[in-house]
Amino acid sequence: MNVKQFVKQHRAEWKQLEQFVTLLHKGKNKYTGSDINQFHRLYQKTAQHLSYSQTYFPKEDVTKYLNELVSKSHNLLYKDQISSMKQMRHFFTTTFVRLLSEQWKFVVVALLLFTLGVVGSFISVMNDPLHLYSVLPGEIAKSVNPDRVGEQDGAVDASLMSATVMTNNIQVAFLAFAGGVTFGLLTVYLLVYNGIIIGALAALFWQYDKTYEFWAYIVPHGMVELTAIFIAGGAGLLMGYKLFVPGPFSRGYQLKQQAKRSVQLLLGTIPLFVIAGVIEGFITPAPLSLGTKYIVAGLTVFGLLLYITTGKMLGKRRQQLQ
Repeated sequence: MNVKQFVKQHRAEWKQLEQFVTLLHKGKNKYTGSDINQFHRLYQKTAQHLSYSQTYFPKEDVTKYLNELVSKSHNLLYKDQISSMKQMRHFFTTTFVRLLSEQWKFVVVALLLFTLGVVGSFISVMNDPLHLYSVLPGEIAKSVNPDRVGEQDGAVDASLMSATVMTNNIQVAFLAFAGGVTFGLLTVYLLVYNGIIIGALAALFWQYDKTYEFWAYIVPHGMVELTAIFIAGGAGLLMGYKLFVPGPFSRGYQLKQQAKRSVQLLLGTIPLFVIAGVIEGFITPAPLSLGTKYIVAGLTVFGLLLYITTGKMLGKRRQQLQ
């Protein structure tokens, strides 16, 4: 039996189990004792289907789908209702990290697209400095002055700067995510375009021998900020890819399933943008030494790695307990 035959043969039962999950979530007055018995029977059959799918179709979308369906059903059958705070903690410590681990290839592709823009614009401006004015938006090209870098340290409203930066970055991430419905084309454009801006500025500061200063003002917030943008971009690319290659499912079904997964990835980046906004508003413009700002950047990288590693360990432990 191939994957298409497997899906076709059991899709009706999975759909019925989905409906039961929705019904049971609505409240006690929405179901009867016979409904519970039928729900339990469908859960057991779907769990068997998951085992079969993990054996014969481990890399297919149907396996991920069944895993999620069985997990939701299991939680309804055997777990007490958990509080909103516990649900939120579980999402950020386990669910988000698991999704990130599953879709890491799309995040890497987002990184590569951004890097392509960086390298291309850097080479272009290095070959001819006048290209800066055709690569960068006009207001940025006219206002940037490498000789005055650092002059505004401590002279800005940190809280206003933080809020502005945070809002702008979340908008960029949302557009990168939403670009998935354009088969990922808008997402690709946004990732490359943002890379082009960074690459052009890096080339300009290189020519003025201000590279060390330039990156000191970029990397403290940039490590967290760009990671969040790559995750959001990866979510958009994932959605776009599934629309291009729907597999045994319809494009409408893939859009529904992958949009939910992509939204979860996008939501998981919000704390990262908050952290990046705070750093960019309060630390980047602060009158600190350049070395201190690089130390902050190193701490953010360490924090990200610790968060992901801890999340993976917690996820594995919960699976073992189940």
